[in-house]
Order: sequence, then C-alpha cells, then structure tokens
Amino acid sequence: MSVLNFIINNILTQAAVIIGLIACLGLVLQKKSVGTVLSGTMKTMLGFLVLSAGSTVIQGSLAFFGDIFNKAFGLKGLVASIEGINGQAMNQLGLGKEIAITLAGIFVVNIILARVTKFKYIFLTGQALLWEATLCMVFAYYVGLRGIPLILAGSVVGGLFATLMPAFAQPIVRKITGSDDIALGHFCTIGYMFTALIAKFTGDESKSSEDIKLPKSMEFLQDTYLSVMVVMIPFYLISAAFAGPAACAKYAGDTNYMVYAFLQSLQFVVGLYVLMSGVRMLLAEIVPAFQGISMKLVPNSKPALDCPVLFPYAPNSVILGFIFTTIGSIIGMFLTPVFGLPMILPGVMSNFFAGGTAGIFANQVGGRRGVMIGCIAHGIFIMILPALLSPMLGQIGFVNMTCTDVDTVVTGFFFMLIKSIAGIF
Repeated sequence: MSVLNFIINNILTQAAVIIGLIACLGLVLQKKSVGTVLSGTMKTMLGFLVLSAGSTVIQGSLAFFGDIFNKAFGLKGLVASIEGINGQAMNQLGLGKEIAITLAGIFVVNIILARVTKFKYIFLTGQALLWEATLCMVFAYYVGLRGIPLILAGSVVGGLFATLMPAFAQPIVRKITGSDDIALGHFCTIGYMFTALIAKFTGDESKSSEDIKLPKSMEFLQDTYLSVMVVMIPFYLISAAFAGPAACAKYAGDTNYMVYAFLQSLQFVVGLYVLMSGVRMLLAEIVPAFQGISMKLVPNSKPALDCPVLFPYAPNSVILGFIFTTIGSIIGMFLTPVFGLPMILPGVMSNFFAGGTAGIFANQVGGRRGVMIGCIAHGIFIMILPALLSPMLGQIGFVNMTCTDVDTVVTGFFFMLIKSIAGIF
C-alpha cells in the first residue's frame, strides 16, 4: 500500500511525469530505439515544465495589468488568455494530472472516431489539444465531476471537437490549399466559419487581398512577438498612467510606476516566449509519437494541422486579418458593457493567429472587402463569446481573465448546458 501511495502522490500527481510517460508509450509502441525513447521522454517532460514556467510568468504580468486597468477606468476588464487559465488550472486547482491524462484521452477518442466514422481527420495541433483539455477539465470539474468520470467526460467531449471541427472547416480549406491533403486543426474554427459567412455576403471574391502590395513599414507585423509587444506596451502604459503611482505602488515599489508598467508589458511577452518555447519543445517530441500511431490505426486519414500551415497560401490576408480583427476586438471591448457584460481585453496572440487565419478564410470567399468587414465582425464575435463565458469562469475562481479560442469557449457552454439539463431532471 505504501508503494501505491508513493506512486499516486509522487508520480501520477505530477503532470510533467504523466505527459512524459504518454510520450514514452507512444515511442515504445513504434519500436523506437532505447536512446530515442529516453530522449523523447525527457524532452517532453522538459517542454511541459518550460510551458508551465511561461504560464506562471504570464499570470504574474496579467495580475498587475488587470488590477491597474480596473483602477484606471473603473471597469471590470477581463484578460482573454487561455494560457493564464491553463497555468491557474494546473497550479491552483491542482488539475495538472487530469489535464495531462485528458490530453492523451482526447487524442485516443479522436483516433477512434476517425476510424469508425467518415470524418477521417487526425488532430495534430498539440497546444490546441492542451487548451481544449484544460477547458474540458475546468468545466467538467465545475459541474461536479471527479476522478475517472471527470477524465472520461473531458476526453469524449474534446475528442468530438477534435474530430468535427476539421471536418467543419474542410470545404473552405480545400479551396485555400487547392487540394484535400491537409485539414485545419485549430480550435477557433467556429469563428473562422462565422467570418467566412459574413465575408460571403458582404465581399467580392474576385478582388483578392493577395493582389495588394503592402508597404515595407508594415512588415514588422510578420514578427509575432514584436506584434504582441507593440500592442501590449500601450495597453500597460495607458492603464498605469490613468491609474496613477498610488495604484501601482504595491507592485512597483521604489521603481517608477511607468517604468514598471513598461517592464511588465515586456514581461508578458517574455512569458509568452517561454511558454511557446515549451510548447514547441513538447510538440516536437509528443506529436511525432502520436502521429505515427494514428496514421497506422486510421488509413486514408488527413492530418489536421495548426493554422500557420495556411499562412503561405495568403500572406497579405494574414496581416489584414490581424489588423481588422484587432479593430473589431477593440470595438467589441467597448461594446460588451453596453449589453451588461464585463469588458474583455483583446488577446493579442489570438488576434494574430486567429485573426490572420480568419483573414485567409474571408479572402477566399469574399476578397479584400470580405476581409475588412468579415474580420471586424470576427473581432467583435471573439469578444462577445468570452464575455458570455466569463461569469462562469469567475465562479470557478478565474479572476481578471477569460478564455480566447472560440471552440473552447463553446466547450464551456456545452458543459454548462449539460449541467442545466441535468438540473431539470
């Protein structure tokens, strides 16, 4: 019994160990060499720990920002950050083990569904699966599930989303790529299809954004972290200026409050860089293990890949999508309080990746005008949905933040709907 308790308390409760064991199993099943198995397992664990460290840095920066923003403007501004939710779910709710197991469970359910249904899509965007696993665990936990039922519910729901979302987007992805070889594996699909719908009715497909030559002065937007920095620095400095030195004193100490705010805006980018480095390190090891297994188990399947795989097909649309989604998200930020919802602060990373991809979808069906109108609507849309979800997250304990990716937001709504239906009976 003492051995079992040791395993439970010191191995199965450690998320990094769990995810490392999952990678190890995948490599062993592929009959990799001992050296490859050991290397892949250790790198996977290291990547997960780096990811967790990045989440912690982001949480600290966002805690400062959320506090001074509220004091500066007297508004309840929530930060749209799935990374922050992931960090808090692992560190404060103690769901790290469950998230790690559910991550694997979602992939298994995806493989099963792809095997037995006509939707032959294998979702290979590991960080998106991680965020979906996080939201599934948070809301399944909130509705009262624990232990094995908690993990099973999250795995099934996440697996359904991982199978159906690529199928939902494939008709347009097929037009974008000119083939049926790959699919889109990114949990913002509902937002992309919403954007495409708006662009279809408001745009002109014959006038593509790709015919526009952008000035060199805008090429800096192609650097993701610089784009984030350019947006976050004004957010932090303006909020600190309106909040005043007294509001910042408990954070800044002897440092000038404006200098401290500037450094915290950079700290946010640092945390994001560390987190994404951890994600890349994690995925570099665990995705090949999963991919090799899945392709053997599901003949004729298509890999559903992360959204940047589409960027080379329409680079101008990516930049325009980012710009107009950001404009729409700022409009949405001030629009949500009009409807009695909390103000949501735009997630810059989601504006870049999701906004850029939405631009590609909009351009495909509505040209440059479709990109402008569709992506402004997209920006508003991705503000309203997190605002609707935020009261539920607040009840769980996620203060000054909410979720970003639209499909994961819908996952939260799904669990809350199930809870409401269960309550009726």
